[in-house]
Amino acid sequence: MDGHMGLANSLAMKIAGIDKNTNDPVGGTIVRTTEREPTGLLVDAAMKLVFNVIPEVSVNDRREALLTASRHALMRGVTTVVDVGSYVPGTSEEQTWQDFSDVYEWAHSMGKMMIRVCLFFPMPTWPRVSDLIHERGRSLSGWIHLGGVKAFLDGSLGSSSAWFYEPYEDVPGDYGLQLLDMDVLLNATLESDKSGLQVAIHAIGDKANDMLLDMFDKVVSLNGTKDRRFRIEHAQHLSPGAATRFGEHGIIASVQPDHLLDDADSAGRKIGVERAERSSYLFRSLLAGGAHLAFGSDWPVSDIYPLQAIRTAMSRKLPGWEAPWISAERLPLDDSLKAHTISAAYACFLDHVLGSLVEGKYADFVVLPSTSWREFADDIPGHVLATYVNGKQAYP
Repeated sequence: MDGHMGLANSLAMKIAGIDKNTNDPVGGTIVRTTEREPTGLLVDAAMKLVFNVIPEVSVNDRREALLTASRHALMRGVTTVVDVGSYVPGTSEEQTWQDFSDVYEWAHSMGKMMIRVCLFFPMPTWPRVSDLIHERGRSLSGWIHLGGVKAFLDGSLGSSSAWFYEPYEDVPGDYGLQLLDMDVLLNATLESDKSGLQVAIHAIGDKANDMLLDMFDKVVSLNGTKDRRFRIEHAQHLSPGAATRFGEHGIIASVQPDHLLDDADSAGRKIGVERAERSSYLFRSLLAGGAHLAFGSDWPVSDIYPLQAIRTAMSRKLPGWEAPWISAERLPLDDSLKAHTISAAYACFLDHVLGSLVEGKYADFVVLPSTSWREFADDIPGHVLATYVNGKQAYP
């Protein structure tokens, strides 16, 4: 579930050597019965116990997956993606590097790249990223850009592993998971930042977001002021006052409107209606506080579908709902479009070549079925008519 929970059957657990005597790994939970028998649910870092015995996907399958995914992205009107790698809690840091060399560099050398990518690598490997950029520059070409490093501080709401100040309503005494020691994370962030790398860190719960904001204050104090564009991935549940803190250092709130479609119905059960409606998906508050709001999909957790995400950010309505969820946080069309274009480009230091139709930038754009912006705003279409990359039609 959303990359933060896996379900293993009894044979898989037997192969992986998981039983009632197996300890929870740091940053993970083996969900158990009252008799301590594993149920098969493995949260965050506990998934690595099974990942370790799953056969690797072949290089050819991974290459074909990139081509298939690229075609799907173009169909949805997406011309550039930020890829934070096949790296979730419990997986190998090496997989992202293998994908870079075996898949992206292969596609680039063979002339098979169809969309632009900005790549992030696991934070523990920051020296390798720094060396790679020093050796080859931040852009290997117009197709492949090197962004920085990514880390996780907590899990997700869906798997009850997002880190909150207050316990989950449906699991009394459970506040979620802190996946990294804050001193370890601070030191790695300081070194990455000194090396000129952009830092992106996943935080969903209100406590995880506050801990990151506090840590970023320390980084700025120790390393000085510069254009670093820290990214908090998701920024999903915020404590009172947190939205305004994003603006203090120009922090990127990298958010996914379509996650709202999954959480609006369940957040009240997970953390209580009052907490959910006070803290969840505060898009308008973040903009008002001076944050840079960048939209994305978190694909494959939710579909890569910008037109739907823009519709969701504007309406905040689930299918079949009469009223919007937290209507005060709805965005107008202009802000929603910017968040999925120029602000998303700014969020990965690519706004000088992407994100708007300006002379000197790449001619990446879509053709919409709407005949005016008014028509577009009143009825967001569900599809694009065509997608262009480098001025050439790439879809259909």
